Amino acid sequence: MAIIKFGNTEENVVTRQEFPLARALDTLKEETIAVIGYGVQGPGQSLNLKDNGFRVIVGQRANSSSWDKAVADGWVPGETLFEIEEAARRATIIQYLLSDAGQIALWPTVRAHLSPGKALYFSHGFGITYLEQTGIVPPPDVDVILVAPKGSGTSLRRMFLQGRGLNSSYAIFQDATGRAWERVVALGIGVGSGYLFETTFKKEVYSDLTGERGTLMGAIQGIFSAQYEVLRANGHSPSEAFNETVEELTQSLMPLVAENGMDWMYANCSTTAQRGALDWWKRFRDATRPVFEEIYRDVAAGKEARRAIEANGRDDYREQLSGELKELRESELWEVGSVVRTLRPESNPS
Repeated sequence: MAIIKFGNTEENVVTRQEFPLARALDTLKEETIAVIGYGVQGPGQSLNLKDNGFRVIVGQRANSSSWDKAVADGWVPGETLFEIEEAARRATIIQYLLSDAGQIALWPTVRAHLSPGKALYFSHGFGITYLEQTGIVPPPDVDVILVAPKGSGTSLRRMFLQGRGLNSSYAIFQDATGRAWERVVALGIGVGSGYLFETTFKKEVYSDLTGERGTLMGAIQGIFSAQYEVLRANGHSPSEAFNETVEELTQSLMPLVAENGMDWMYANCSTTAQRGALDWWKRFRDATRPVFEEIYRDVAAGKEARRAIEANGRDDYREQLSGELKELRESELWEVGSVVRTLRPESNPS
C-alpha cells in the first residue's frame, strides 16, 4: 500500500507495483470466484479475471438473454457457466454483481450458500449501506468486501484489452477471516483496476449515487438539453447546436482534460474561449451547488435508495423505463446526435 498526497490530504492507494498480478494470483490460487449476474459489470469483470488466470465461473439464470451472452463470450454450461444457486455453492468468493433490485430478490438464494470463510464481494455499496431497506444482512463469519470500478463494465473490458486499467475504489465491511484485505486487493488487481483507492461501503454509495444524478449522467444531460434548446430557439441549425453542445465536448475537449487537466485544456484553447470559461465557471458552480447539496442530503437520508427500490419493484417499471429512454432517444438533440455519429470520419473510411 502506498500513501499518496492529494493537496493537503493523504490517501491509501494500491497500485500494480505494490501488488502485482503474480501476487494476486498467488493470493487466490485456492479460490473459486463465482460472478453472479452477467449484466453491467459481470461480463467485464469475469472475462478480465479469466484472462488474468484466475479460477472463475459465472452464475446466471438459464434460458435468459444474459445466459446466451455468456455462452457467446466463451463460458461453457456445466463447466464454467451454471445456474446461480449452483455457482454460489461451488464458489469460495461470490461476486454479487446483479442489479440492486436483483440482489434484493436473489438474496435468500445466495445467503444460503455463504458458509463460513467465504467472501461476499460487491461492486456497489447499495445493498449493505441500506440493509434495513434491502434486507441484505451477511452472516458474521464471511468476509464482506467491495471493488467498485469507476466506470461501466464495458469500459473496464475495453481498457483491459488495450493494456490499460480503470481506477477502482475498494472497501472492507467485514473481515471474518483475517484475509479480507489481501482478497479484496487481489480481486481489484484481477479485474483490471488501474489503481485502487480506499473507501467504505457507505462513502462509495453516497459518492456514486450523487455522481450518477450529477455530473456523470443527470446533470450533464440537463446542461446539454438547456444549451441545445437555447441555441435552437435563437435560430441555430440542429447540426450547429449539437456540435457546439455535445460533439466538441466529447470528441475534442474532454480527452484533453483526461490527459492533462482542465487548466491545460483551457491553456490550449483560444484566448476568447479561455476568457469566457474563466468568467463563467463560478456562476455555474454557484447555481448548481444547491442542487448537488439536495442530492447528497437525499442520498444520505436513504430517500434515493427508497425511490429506486420502490420504482424497480413496480410491475410496470420496465415499460416506464422504456418510455423514458424512448423520450431521450427521440428528442431532437439525440436524433441529431445519431446522425452526427454516422458522419464521423471513422464511420466513413475513405
